[in-house]
Amino acid sequence: MQRIFANRARTPEGWIEDVGVTVQDGRIASIKAGQSPQAQDTRVDILLPSLGNLHSHSFQRAMAGMTEVRAAGKDSFWTWRTLMYRFMEHITPEQYEAIAALVFMEMLEAGYASVGEFHYVHHQPGGARFDTMTELSDRVFSAARTTGIGLTHLPVLYTYGGAGEQPLSGGQTRFGNTVDSFAELVTQARANAARTLPKDTRVGIAPHSLRATSPRDLTEALTLKEENPVHIHISEQPKEVADVQGWLGARPVEWLLANASVDASWCLIHATHMTQDETRNMARAGAVAGLCPITEANLGDGPFNGPTFLAEGGTYGVGSDSNVRISLTEELRTLEYSQRLRDLQRNVMIEGEGSVGAAIYLDAAHGGAQALGRQTGQISVGFLADLVAVNGEDTALCALEDDQLLDGLVFAANDNVVTDVWSAGRHMVKSGRHIAREQIVSSYSCAIRSLMDSI
Repeated sequence: MQRIFANRARTPEGWIEDVGVTVQDGRIASIKAGQSPQAQDTRVDILLPSLGNLHSHSFQRAMAGMTEVRAAGKDSFWTWRTLMYRFMEHITPEQYEAIAALVFMEMLEAGYASVGEFHYVHHQPGGARFDTMTELSDRVFSAARTTGIGLTHLPVLYTYGGAGEQPLSGGQTRFGNTVDSFAELVTQARANAARTLPKDTRVGIAPHSLRATSPRDLTEALTLKEENPVHIHISEQPKEVADVQGWLGARPVEWLLANASVDASWCLIHATHMTQDETRNMARAGAVAGLCPITEANLGDGPFNGPTFLAEGGTYGVGSDSNVRISLTEELRTLEYSQRLRDLQRNVMIEGEGSVGAAIYLDAAHGGAQALGRQTGQISVGFLADLVAVNGEDTALCALEDDQLLDGLVFAANDNVVTDVWSAGRHMVKSGRHIAREQIVSSYSCAIRSLMDSI
């Protein structure tokens, strides 16, 4: 058992002071206000529920900054994807693990306690199978062990190269599986995770997108769901919407809601180019909108339809997707600022009145927990101890009253205000640094030098 003493903590009932939080077996065992610190306590200033990063392709972190040069013609997601495929062709399993460990460490230091790893690189360059079909999933598991992050692993079914069951080509051959081989991969990944990772680990499924699967394959793949999350890329780009509509006769979100049992266990990633009806119907279905504002801005995807989604009681969370920049505070503020730039108004991502920072932070904590299948997102007895402590004496926060602190965190602070992070009670960040930072950075530096030499 461990105990945390916080000067202030944000609970579902609001702010409380002089708080003793006990953690046992990874969960919050008790919360008591009006306490005095004890000698064995970990003492922090402001204690908050930590967010889950609901969407990550960890390997893409290694190419951050490499695609920001304009090529001839019009740059878009599709030209970026071509460069990503070329880069990804050279990554070895050892390099994959080192990159994932760095990403997970950076997420923890930014204040995330868990991650949804949307994992679609399964094979060797050219598509040849590894001797162990879960080789790269196992590398992700090893990175999660090293860093202590809470992992929801999401093996991806990627069967086709484009809408209309086009064949895989080029870099996509590292992704490809039939439904049968995908089922084998998921079964083995679940067994390996249960044997090697903490009990808060989940292994869900992720049909990559409607363009990379088929209606038949999607139906078959969903039989593997069990009691785990389902994530899918949906409606990220206008071309994707047009291609799917031309093939299936309906827009992506429209088709999915009409043909699959979408509910609260689903997370629809991006869901950017939706009609008003699609937005409302998605919110009513209870699915989480998996928003990745920094990546969506970086790739020129466009903003999410926030006001309509919120008006229908929709649930959302945030992820870092391409990992071009891993920053919890910047992800949240970019979400709000994208709405302001589109609508030419301020304080958009809230229903009614009140603190926008608190609304965004707490909504994203709730949505991320739902998307990752973790009982977390709030400081409550029985919930996983996914917690983050921040320094209220930082210059970005020191002038603020309690009810302004989350506004300051979202709109004024940097991630360096984070002092401590616990993932299911694992105290992985202390004094702002991951406890294994030196080892992780050293391994990454060696891996990236080797990778760049091969390109």
